[in-house]
Amino acid sequence: MQNLLPEPPATLLPADDKAAVALAEAERVDTDEAYADVAGHFPTYSAAWATLAARALTEGRYVTAYAYARTGYHRGLDQLRRSGWKGHGPVPWSHEPNRGFLRSLHTLSRAADEIGESDEAARCAQFLRDCDPAAGDALSSV
Repeated sequence: MQNLLPEPPATLLPADDKAAVALAEAERVDTDEAYADVAGHFPTYSAAWATLAARALTEGRYVTAYAYARTGYHRGLDQLRRSGWKGHGPVPWSHEPNRGFLRSLHTLSRAADEIGESDEAARCAQFLRDCDPAAGDALSSV
């Protein structure tokens, strides 16, 4: 059976240039403290939380990674809803401001798997693919 309803339009989060500059500066320093400072000054900026989560995951700090990723994920959901997202529809990886949310979702899936939350890990992995299969492809190679 063919779906006759059109797919909702892609949701494109607004850019946060000040937060992006701060994150780029933190990348030059490359310490947890520098990234935490960005997250503290720009708490709605999912990319800062995603970076903290990825660093913690790489270091084997799985509960910390889960917490950072969960924060970035929820802050991203808030922004998506404010941008008109209704709980489904594309969130394109190609749009740079969406990447913090998508990276948080990916890391949340991985951290959930590490702490034994297999249902949550699978749900987040599927949600990532539903948002944009390209995100899953790009992040699975990281």
